[in-house]
Amino acid sequence: MTAQLDAPAHLADPPSGRRGADLAAVGVWVASRIAVAVLSIGGAWTLSGAQAGQVEGFLQRWDRWDVGLFRKVAEFGYQGYPDLYPDRGIEAFFPGAPLVLRVLHLVVPNWTAAGLLMSLIAGAFASVALSRLAALEGVSGSRAVLYLVLSPYAVFLFAGYSEALFLAFALWGWLLARQDRWVAASLLVAAASTVRVSGLFLACGLVVQYAVAHRFRPRWDAAALAAPFLAIGAYFAYLHAITGDWLRWSHAQEEGWGRRFTHPVESFRTTFNAARDPGGAADFVWSFRAEIGAVVIGVALVVVLLVLRRFGEATYIALSVTALATSTYYLSVARATLLWFPLFLLIAAAAKRWGWVHTAYVAVCAPVMALLVITFSSGRWVG
Repeated sequence: MTAQLDAPAHLADPPSGRRGADLAAVGVWVASRIAVAVLSIGGAWTLSGAQAGQVEGFLQRWDRWDVGLFRKVAEFGYQGYPDLYPDRGIEAFFPGAPLVLRVLHLVVPNWTAAGLLMSLIAGAFASVALSRLAALEGVSGSRAVLYLVLSPYAVFLFAGYSEALFLAFALWGWLLARQDRWVAASLLVAAASTVRVSGLFLACGLVVQYAVAHRFRPRWDAAALAAPFLAIGAYFAYLHAITGDWLRWSHAQEEGWGRRFTHPVESFRTTFNAARDPGGAADFVWSFRAEIGAVVIGVALVVVLLVLRRFGEATYIALSVTALATSTYYLSVARATLLWFPLFLLIAAAAKRWGWVHTAYVAVCAPVMALLVITFSSGRWVG
């Protein structure tokens, strides 16, 4: 597992072998979606405590939290809010997912169903790319996908959130970069950059990956690496055009969630105090503890990637962790672990070498994932 290009290994794979691995990856993805749906429906009927006639429908159980915010951007844009639109900081949501949602809504009338379909399709593409990345490293692609879908916060890959869509673009972009196809890779990372701000960190990682792969001797295709930064700049320019504020995205984070950049010690202290507050709501205390654990995992992941000389991936993860750990408090870090695809590749490699890693991962993560699926679809805070 190095930072070198792997195109020869990729080209050596017979098409029939790749096709079988792709189908296996999609099979794991689809099976996991069925399992999540069963958990959601079962939770509605067994844990709601409601009368049978009052049990929430399937789509209603997935219309939670940010799902409604993505829908509002898709339906009304960033300025055309209806009267009963109390949410502030809506510009914190990048436009990629709402745009895809709006297109899907042309054929799927229900907004929640359109969001679920977006994540279902995007996740299938992401699974194939993750499987192929794993194959480049000589590990099981279906295992890597399994570890992704069993990740504790994988509920956000099912819901109409932006994680699955981001991974679809990001993973294919990174796969093409590993194959020395930098123009296509840059365009896909640019697409990822329209979905989440994490695309900025991935774009920086892509630049480092290019520099290492070509021994700091740029070729003509190096110019394509600017595409992700231009995509983000275009969104910021749009926000300036409609609000007059070049820093509108950052200000939206503060207005909507009270988040701003702060010293990492202060950020940790605030989160740590919330994570051990006996008077706090139990689900929020759980969430803050998970956020701290996720930061620890992120730091450890960066160290491992640096030791393995995987500098492009280390850059991506390091910038992600730094941004999340210098917020007013830790928020959505645990959810962001879904985007740290090197983590699942490394777990697959470790499981190949030590069989107990697979058993331990499944034993710990699968029940937590199931718990959070039921929690989220019941309308409680997950992260």
